[in-house]
Amino acid sequence: QVQLVESGGGSVQVGGSLRLSCAASGLTFSRYAMGWFRQPPGKEREFVIGISWNGVSTRYADSVKGRFTISRDNPKNTVYLQMNSLKSEDTAVYYCAAPIQAFVFDDTLTNTRQYSAWGQGTQVTVSS
Repeated sequence: QVQLVESGGGSVQVGGSLRLSCAASGLTFSRYAMGWFRQPPGKEREFVIGISWNGVSTRYADSVKGRFTISRDNPKNTVYLQMNSLKSEDTAVYYCAAPIQAFVFDDTLTNTRQYSAWGQGTQVTVSS
């Protein structure tokens, strides 16, 4: 059974930084792209950023380009989300997710329906 555990959320002021981690187990991590999604209060879950199984390719939502980066450490089965220059509109619960299919990294992975495993989420609150 796949298990994803996020950590690193918290409260930060506008302009600050946070680094989220997601530890994965129960899957051959190096075969799967990984994604980060977020769900702002009262809104639907949205794609934030993704990384291919080998870390070579990444994909970003326009709203986070230039501010967020994603990386992974396959031997540690962990994916990271570095968030800089945080804005109040970044306030949300952040989720990491593993897709249904291995060795796939394309535009379909911006859709929540392409993911079969989700973490419990970690709250990020950005205040002025």
